[in-house]
Amino acid sequence: MANETKAARQPVISLLAFRELSSLVMLAVVVAVFFFIAGDFLSRDNLTVILETAPELGIVAAGVTVLMICGEFDLSVGSVFALAPIFTASVMNWGVPAGIAFVAVLVFCGLIGALNGFVTLRFGIPSFITTLGAMMVWRGIVLLVTGGWPPEYPPAADPLKMIIVGKMGLVYASLIWYGGLTLLLWILLERSKFGNWIFATGGNLNAARVMGINTGRVKLFGFIITSLLAGFAGVVQGFRLGALVPSAGTGIELDTIAASVIGGTVLSGGIGTVFGTVIGTFLIRVIDNGLIMARAPGYWFRVFIGLLTIVAVIINISIAKRMRRLK
Repeated sequence: MANETKAARQPVISLLAFRELSSLVMLAVVVAVFFFIAGDFLSRDNLTVILETAPELGIVAAGVTVLMICGEFDLSVGSVFALAPIFTASVMNWGVPAGIAFVAVLVFCGLIGALNGFVTLRFGIPSFITTLGAMMVWRGIVLLVTGGWPPEYPPAADPLKMIIVGKMGLVYASLIWYGGLTLLLWILLERSKFGNWIFATGGNLNAARVMGINTGRVKLFGFIITSLLAGFAGVVQGFRLGALVPSAGTGIELDTIAASVIGGTVLSGGIGTVFGTVIGTFLIRVIDNGLIMARAPGYWFRVFIGLLTIVAVIINISIAKRMRRLK
C-alpha cells in the first residue's frame, strides 16, 4: 500500500522538482496578459526587439546566478557594464586592433572580479559591502575618465560589431552569444565536478571544506566570471546602441538579482539554475516591453518586478515545503 502511494506521488514530485516551473508559469501568464492588452505584442517586430535586448541583461544575470549559487553577491556589475565599452572604445582609439582591445577589456573586467573576490575572501568582508564600494569606485572612474563626454567607436570597430551584435539570418549575433554562454554555464554547473563544488560551497561552506573543496578558489571563480560577463554584456549594448553612455547599467545589478531569484536561485546559496535565470530574464524584458506597448507609465516596471520577485520566492518556498511533505 505504501509503495502504491509513493508511486502515485512520484509524478507530482517530479513536476515540483522542475525548478523552472514557477517562472515558466509566470512568463506564460504575463505574455497572455500583454497579448490581451496589446494585440500586436506578439508581432514579429516586437518579438525582435525583445530578443535583441534580452542578451544584455541575460549575460550579466547568468554570471550573477553562478556567484549567488556560491553564496555571494556582486553589486558592481552595473559599473563594470558601463566601464567595459568605454574602455574598449578608448583602447581602439589609441590604435589597438579591435580584437586585441576586446580581449584586453575582458581580461581587465576579470581582474576587477578577482580584486572583488580577493578583498572579500582575504579580509572576511561581506561581498555585499565589498562590491557596493566597488560599484561606487568604478562608476566614479567612468565619470572621471569621460567627463560626461564618452569616446566614440572608431570605424575599425565595425567588423567586431558585426561579430558581436550583427544580424545573422533571422537572429542577432548577441542572442547566439547568449545562448552559447548559457549552455556552457549549464554544462559547468550540471555536468562537471567543478559545478558540484560550486553548489556544495554555496549550500554548506563548512561541509564543503571538510570534503576537501577549495571554497576560496570556487568563490574567486564566481567573482571573476561575473565581472567578465558584465563587461561582455556592456560591450554588447554599446555596439547595439552605437553610442557609449556613462550611466549605462544603472540598476542592472538589481534586475539581474531579480532575474536569478525569479528563475529559482536561492539568495542563501546552493540552489539555482541558469535556465531558470534565462526565463527570469525574458520575463523582465517582456514586462518592460509590454508596459511600453500598453502605453503604461514607465514607473510601473519597478512595481511589477518587485512584486514578481516576492511572489517567486513565496512560490519556490511553498514548492520546497510541498516536496518535503510528499517525500
